[in-house]
Amino acid sequence: MSVPLVTRSLLIACALIYGLQLLNADGAIMLHFALWPLGNGPDTLPLSVGGWPEFRIWQLVTYGFLHGSTQHLLFNCLALWMFGADLERFWGAAPFLRFVLASIVGAGVAQLLVAYFTGEPYPTVGISGGVYGILLGFGMMFPNRIVMPLFPPIPMKARNLVILFAAIEIYLGVFTRGGGVAHFAHLGGLATGFVMIQYWRGLLPWKPNQVLRY
Repeated sequence: MSVPLVTRSLLIACALIYGLQLLNADGAIMLHFALWPLGNGPDTLPLSVGGWPEFRIWQLVTYGFLHGSTQHLLFNCLALWMFGADLERFWGAAPFLRFVLASIVGAGVAQLLVAYFTGEPYPTVGISGGVYGILLGFGMMFPNRIVMPLFPPIPMKARNLVILFAAIEIYLGVFTRGGGVAHFAHLGGLATGFVMIQYWRGLLPWKPNQVLRY
């Protein structure tokens, strides 16, 4: 079965942009398009590519298409393919695209808040926030489907996988220093996905034009 349009386009975009990152030796792509914390300036992480890193509004979307390593890219693309394709077929291309982009932005906002209160000066990259939103959507739309995650390699229902991953992210975000992983961005993607589905279902104070029983 072929990969649907939006999922395929996201996979191609992430791969092509990562290729540009590898070719961009001076770091200008990271400077302008990674998600930099609020308040960064010349006294934090000065760069020699025509400026210093600072937050710009477009970074709430563009950071999702940059990646920190080949392993980071491959893991996110695998999860996007595993869970995104069926979700796009179920919802349709336009709702799925809106859902992914909203999850990326929601994850970015969560990371900005955490970085602001912790004083973390480093950038965030990766479509992981969107992937966690997709995972949440998959678990809500197909709760009883059996899936086999890479970790742990144990068959389980999709809803149980979502609960497990959310618990892991909460634990790692609260009780560890993160290890360079934006755990609260992942949680932000999950939370945004949940809110968007509840909105579509007409279960929030703000009602959609058409209630969708997703």
